Amino acid sequence: MQGVLNGFAVIAVVIAVGYVIGRLGSLDKHGQEVLTWLAFHVATPALLFTTLAKADLSVILSSRLLVTALSTAAMAGIFIAVGAARGWGLSRTTIGALCSSYVNSGNLGIPIAVYVLGDASLVAPVLLFQQIVVVPVALTILDVSEASRTSGKRQTWGRRLATPFRNPIAIGALSGVAVSAAGWTVPSPVLGPVELIAHMSVPTILIAFGISLCGSSWPGGRGVDRVPVLLSTALKAVGQPTVAWALAALVFGLRGAPLLDVVVTSSLPAAQNLFTYASRYGVGERLARESILLSTMASVPVLVAVAALLG
Repeated sequence: MQGVLNGFAVIAVVIAVGYVIGRLGSLDKHGQEVLTWLAFHVATPALLFTTLAKADLSVILSSRLLVTALSTAAMAGIFIAVGAARGWGLSRTTIGALCSSYVNSGNLGIPIAVYVLGDASLVAPVLLFQQIVVVPVALTILDVSEASRTSGKRQTWGRRLATPFRNPIAIGALSGVAVSAAGWTVPSPVLGPVELIAHMSVPTILIAFGISLCGSSWPGGRGVDRVPVLLSTALKAVGQPTVAWALAALVFGLRGAPLLDVVVTSSLPAAQNLFTYASRYGVGERLARESILLSTMASVPVLVAVAALLG
């Protein structure tokens, strides 16, 4: 329980700093946009590169990761089906699907893994899966959708396939995977500056998120995003850990610590960097902001309950 509270406390304080900065007028909407650009194009790609370049890629081949992948696909699939039926649009539905299934495995998952599970490396498979598979696919869809929307014509398949290799987030992740797979060691004079830049990613994202809360209505209130926000929050906070538990316990026969690991990681809230993606593409910003905030609030009692029941 201490790990849950510590992880949330750190995030809450940094978001509060961003909120105060916004309220004081030190950084306005334009300042938030600058922070978002910095996080998306520079700091987060550096963080993904340094993380994945030193990662053990063999950890992705496990039943735990398969449970995570299946529960992620199930939650995203439900949101996509509802979004298609209600005509929410491709880009907005993509953001909502991410908010329904993409867990905060980094700045929240690591401290919780340390204090609740006793091993920070247990979130590595989820982190790798999300950065190697989920992010490139989602950002490719957003890139293609943005290009079609701005140009008014369809892209060729060759250009669509090359989209991930033009996106800074995907480039950072895939470059790190390539370095790890090849067994290379990045020289310290090169890695040092990249790591320094990478350290900006999480606080920059959280401060930009805090600024965005200034003048915002209560999450889940009236408006066109009310139903998508409530649906994504329910899927993320309740649906994903429930499905993960059912798959892990009833299908894969996991018990004890492995079962706890899977359910705890699936119970993590939506990641703050999803707001960065929404802001970068100018779509679903309120949906992302309110889904992240509500799922973070809802995940506190869920994580405490999971730790108490399965710990």
